[in-house]
Amino acid sequence: MAKLQKSIEKRNALVKATISLVNNNGFHATPMSKIAKMANVSPATIYLYFDNKQDLVNKVYIEVKSAFTAYAFKNYSSDIPVIAGFELIWKRIADFKLKEMEEAMFLAQCDNTPMIDEAIRQEGLVHLQPLLDLWERGQNEGIIKPLSPYLLYAYTVNPLSFLMLMQQRGAFQLNNRHLEEAYQAAWDSISI
Repeated sequence: MAKLQKSIEKRNALVKATISLVNNNGFHATPMSKIAKMANVSPATIYLYFDNKQDLVNKVYIEVKSAFTAYAFKNYSSDIPVIAGFELIWKRIADFKLKEMEEAMFLAQCDNTPMIDEAIRQEGLVHLQPLLDLWERGQNEGIIKPLSPYLLYAYTVNPLSFLMLMQQRGAFQLNNRHLEEAYQAAWDSISI
């Protein structure tokens, strides 16, 4: 049991190091040797868990995306009204991005660069299915504009990444009023 725990700890250290280094240095400036050093493991240890750097980043992306969406959809049920469902999901996403900034920054970086394999990116999209289904239901009910899910995401969720970065840089401090205004702006941008 202690050996398994040590193995889990090493893998978790590699995941944390990857997130931190990719956030601070970018994908290409993050060699496996730096990841191993930061995780306090030998470089050979990485290959016990991951085939190569691309496999490492792809798997970390899916893990983080899974944790993100589990958090976002925690209290969501597809039988609640569209407006209430969107507000719940949007506010949970905002909460995740502000509380789990390292992971949220990693996801934003992965979503905005070609460092993730396309098949893995598509797998990541599956994690967002409850939100996509909610938008489709809202469109069918005539309360959400008939826009592509990419446009809906761009107008509602992507602005949170910008606000998160501004807060992290110290340029803007989000408070409850700002979050409420941001939510209202997001809803107004997609509602009919």
